[in-house]
Amino acid sequence: MPRRGISLRYQSFIVMTCTALIPAALTGCGAEIRPDGPKQVIFTDEDGTQRVVHVADSSELRDAAINQLIEMTSSLNPQIRANAIEALSPVTNRVEPIVALSLNDPNPGVRSVAAMVAGKRNLASLAPSIRGLLSDESPFVRASAMFALSRFGEDTDITELSRMLLEDSNPRVRAQAAFVLGELGEPSAIQLLKQGLMTPVPNASPIERRIFRLQIAEAMYKLGSTESIDTIRAALYPSRVDELEATALAVQIIGQVRDESSIDQLIFLSDPESDTPMPAEVRLGVAQSLAQMGHREGAFVAMEYIDSDVDAVRAQAASVLGQTDAQTNLGHLEMFMMNDPSGLVRVAAAGGIVDYTQRQFAQSH
Repeated sequence: MPRRGISLRYQSFIVMTCTALIPAALTGCGAEIRPDGPKQVIFTDEDGTQRVVHVADSSELRDAAINQLIEMTSSLNPQIRANAIEALSPVTNRVEPIVALSLNDPNPGVRSVAAMVAGKRNLASLAPSIRGLLSDESPFVRASAMFALSRFGEDTDITELSRMLLEDSNPRVRAQAAFVLGELGEPSAIQLLKQGLMTPVPNASPIERRIFRLQIAEAMYKLGSTESIDTIRAALYPSRVDELEATALAVQIIGQVRDESSIDQLIFLSDPESDTPMPAEVRLGVAQSLAQMGHREGAFVAMEYIDSDVDAVRAQAASVLGQTDAQTNLGHLEMFMMNDPSGLVRVAAAGGIVDYTQRQFAQSH
């Protein structure tokens, strides 16, 4: 998916160009979707020939997307399984049995995402199974289990989270502990997080240390330490190529915490005409973060990348189409979902349809 992961943030994206994504009979990049009556996608071939494809209405498309996501939770690829679970998260009645099964998944990343979804959606009936994850071999899973049980209202000892933050040899585990502490919403953790900033991280690379500091800054901001936003904003301006991962994360965080004071900076980053144009990951992340703050005009950015040669970029573009508003979005997502050879793109497109139609439903009620 191409969305910021609830737990492990699996996604990492790159750059692109324009190749046919749809069946050979429908080649051609010129396309429009008629908004009136039964929706039609009109493709114009290079010779000017127009071909018409009918698009399912949004309720049918939503059902198809949900069914596809359910099917993809059984994928052989653990990243696809995890992304499908997360994409199903808004559909509480359908995701609960999937989460229940996934808590026993052989992959720790999938177990971790399942526990985080359980906590986010308050699936408290799963508490007995999640308690069992407190002794899981993976620290990521244990941290997610602590988050879920806390969300269920159970007393949760965060001693192990403290140990992970301050002592674990893996900087990604330390970053995950910081993220979970921020999600738990307990302001008393700010002092612990400040201590984490001062604690050396042996053997961590410069980018790992920077990501760790960003996760701490995000957590502190969520807990009320608003001055930590400066650390996040500073990461928007990389001085080297190897800092772009931190820039992409900072963009995501700004959307998550809805830092509207950074909107102008985000728009500047997304400018393709700048002296140092940002890669697809960052520009698409900007469109996604602006959408999270209610500025949903960024579908045009996704359209630049829907035909990328890079699976992860097409997947992120699909996710952006789900979170932005344009009459053509559902039609393009349907074609993503039904035709893309990459499972990562199909799961992102199906998740995008769920996001888009969920918003439609909320606006009409």
